[in-house]
Amino acid sequence: MSSLIESDNNPMTTGCPSGAITGTESFRELLETAPDAIVIVDRGGRIAFVNSQTEKLFGYDRSELLGRNVDILMPDRFRGEQAGRSNPFLDESGVRPIDAAFDLHGLRRDGSEFPADIGLSALESEDGILVIASIRDITERKHFDESLREKILELEQANLAKDHFLAGMSHELRTPLNAIIGFTGTMLMRLPGPLTAAQEKQLRIIQTSAKHLLSLINDLLDLAKIESGKVKSNPEPFVCQEAIREVAETLRPMAEQKGLGLEIELPRDDIVIETDRRAFVQILINLANNAVKFTSQGKISIELSRRHENGNTMIDVSVLDTGIGIKPEDQAKLFRAFTQVNAAANRPSEGTGLGLYLCQKLASLIGGHIDVRSEYGAGSTFTLSLPSKTSG
Repeated sequence: MSSLIESDNNPMTTGCPSGAITGTESFRELLETAPDAIVIVDRGGRIAFVNSQTEKLFGYDRSELLGRNVDILMPDRFRGEQAGRSNPFLDESGVRPIDAAFDLHGLRRDGSEFPADIGLSALESEDGILVIASIRDITERKHFDESLREKILELEQANLAKDHFLAGMSHELRTPLNAIIGFTGTMLMRLPGPLTAAQEKQLRIIQTSAKHLLSLINDLLDLAKIESGKVKSNPEPFVCQEAIREVAETLRPMAEQKGLGLEIELPRDDIVIETDRRAFVQILINLANNAVKFTSQGKISIELSRRHENGNTMIDVSVLDTGIGIKPEDQAKLFRAFTQVNAAANRPSEGTGLGLYLCQKLASLIGGHIDVRSEYGAGSTFTLSLPSKTSG
């Protein structure tokens, strides 16, 4: 490297007793046009060069800094060994930022301080090793970080308040709703006495509306728990076929009431997986319940299969229906919260619009995902895919 030290008669660096940083014209121009303040320090801690950004940042004229100890640019607590470490401007260990945990500040000519980021690099010269420090005022970034921390704290407090509200309201709302559903059921059983056709119709509307509202409350609570991280996966080994039979028996009366067939196709050999059984069953119940709800004729099938993907064993549980299907442009909306595709046109309007959204959230919680294939007018297939940790 050519010499970067010349005699003291250089007008840019007059006053530097150990020589001055000059080099080529392009090198000086590079330092002068740098967006950060640039300070070059010799082994004795004396300032050998500053650029115009340094003058602007610290409020000194160039002539006031050259030859002075670099400590002039730092508050007392950062000078020399007082901070419990060597002067950060004299580190020759190579290009690097100073440890962010070491909260550095610069000291302006008027005595005011500012938080600073300092990057260091070593430079060889005929007079020995010099240290180049690039200094940036990070006051705005500090303000942004502090504002961000305050916002995060506010969000945490708001989330806690929301959880408390939901917990309290769930009890306050579900208790009277369950009473309404219970007393309505008692009246529909005609235990208190006979009913007219009009009375029975009105009571069934009350019962249906109350169940719908209760379902919405339960879905909202489940969603709040999942998104707040309060629902934890509890994996356990179990036989998939047993869980699927359980789901089928739960929903068979609902399917038969609509005149639908409900079939299950299961491998003869047991397939054992290790995951959260409760979440697994809840997902399948929701998927199968949707299939029954949106199918007016034909059948519902639940199929179990095992496949290999990229060296891993995957378990697929598919729920197939012969319902109206879903238009291609609507399929992307299926797993959004509070979305019911085609609800106004040709699908029942019952439901909360949270079922599939919750299913996908639960599937993600247990390490799986749900895919959909559908042909409008010919039915749909929803498939829960899970990795198999153990298999039988």
